[in-house]
Amino acid sequence: MSEEWVEEWKEELTEERILQMLEERQYKQLKEELENNMYPVDLADILEEFEQKQMVMVFRLLAKEEAAETFAYMNSDMREILINALTDSELEEVMEEMYLDDTVDVLEEMPANVVDRLLMMTDEEKRRQINQLLQYPEESAGSVMNVDYIALRRDMTVAEAILKIRQVGLNRETIYTCYVTEKKKLIGVVDVKELLTTSESKLMEEIMDTNMLYAQTTDDQEDVAKTITKYGLIALPIVDHEMCMVGIVTVDDAMLVLQEETTEDISIMAGVNPSEESYFGTTVIEHVKSRIPWLLFLMLSATVTQMIMNSYENALAVMPQLAGFIPMLTGTGGNCGSQSSTLVIRGLAVGEIEFADVLKVIWKEVRIAVCISIVLAVVNGIRIMLMGQGDATMAVTIGVTMACTVIIAKVVGCTLPLIAEKVGLDPAIMATPLISTLVDISTISVYFAIVSAVFAL
Repeated sequence: MSEEWVEEWKEELTEERILQMLEERQYKQLKEELENNMYPVDLADILEEFEQKQMVMVFRLLAKEEAAETFAYMNSDMREILINALTDSELEEVMEEMYLDDTVDVLEEMPANVVDRLLMMTDEEKRRQINQLLQYPEESAGSVMNVDYIALRRDMTVAEAILKIRQVGLNRETIYTCYVTEKKKLIGVVDVKELLTTSESKLMEEIMDTNMLYAQTTDDQEDVAKTITKYGLIALPIVDHEMCMVGIVTVDDAMLVLQEETTEDISIMAGVNPSEESYFGTTVIEHVKSRIPWLLFLMLSATVTQMIMNSYENALAVMPQLAGFIPMLTGTGGNCGSQSSTLVIRGLAVGEIEFADVLKVIWKEVRIAVCISIVLAVVNGIRIMLMGQGDATMAVTIGVTMACTVIIAKVVGCTLPLIAEKVGLDPAIMATPLISTLVDISTISVYFAIVSAVFAL
């Protein structure tokens, strides 16, 4: 592939190039370039910057398959604009080409009047399947699965199986893994690779793998996504409580689930209520609503720290320089706690750490804390002496406080996420904001207890 060709291809895909072709009414050429040189996910990103009229014009130039896939990648605002702009026949074509799980995702985000119109564009069987999927719990495997999969009989030959894949494969989200069922019960799986490299006369029951992984419709979607990632699966079969197969979760859906869960965890760790909308797609008022609860909680929780400091007013009056060390101690403690909690939350997310490992985690973090506290205490003691902020006694006192603070912070930071996981809460809730508050309270208490004892205040 020459560099000149790559540069030309990139030029054709730019937003400015598409707008220019629209202005010059080069619709036929634009249609060809969109079909040959544009991925639906990239087009959805570009159309997000277009005005409503331009977006509708470009969308109408797409072939049915590309239009449906592009529609699936759009945000809810763009979808609603298109739904209101498209005719019933155009909308019906899009709905026919969309996979069922994508259709359900769209319906969950749309207002009731839009949902009614979309359902009118689907046939009775698809409406039944949609209604079934919408009844599953919001974050369950059933809510993200696709019911379009290839089912084979155990008495089918390889030749018959390949023929069936050719007949129905075009309308299935994936054909690389097929499922052998008997009276709708899942009894085995067969890869297309196995079909293509095996004698055509062999039966499915001879080549199918009966030691297969599967999940139930009520399982958590994040657990399903982790299973797909861990075992490198293209799709995971989903069964009901009677082991009857009802659908599959594909690897692309698993990636979206993990992305959503990661976004949610990052938001919670930052003290922000999660939102499914993009940053610019969320109004100022919604941003305020998502941030203010945590900020109010943290602000009011700081009252405890203030009460502790008020109880040591006499000590601060005798030695005012004590107040100057408080920001450094609380900041160091908060940072240490955040480091530990972040690593533990990651370990929980990827399955490296479980609640049963709590003692091992604490022991490791304590050893880390001791090493860190020695380095920090020595460096800080030297700083105090050089800057004339106190004598050797003060340097040792602050050093001991620093060591206690780091150890407490590390233990709190590693245990709270594990406790949250054990009681069924999101470990991210026990992240930076909450841990910092608890560590601040502990640090102030330990600090004044030590200085009061050392200086007899």
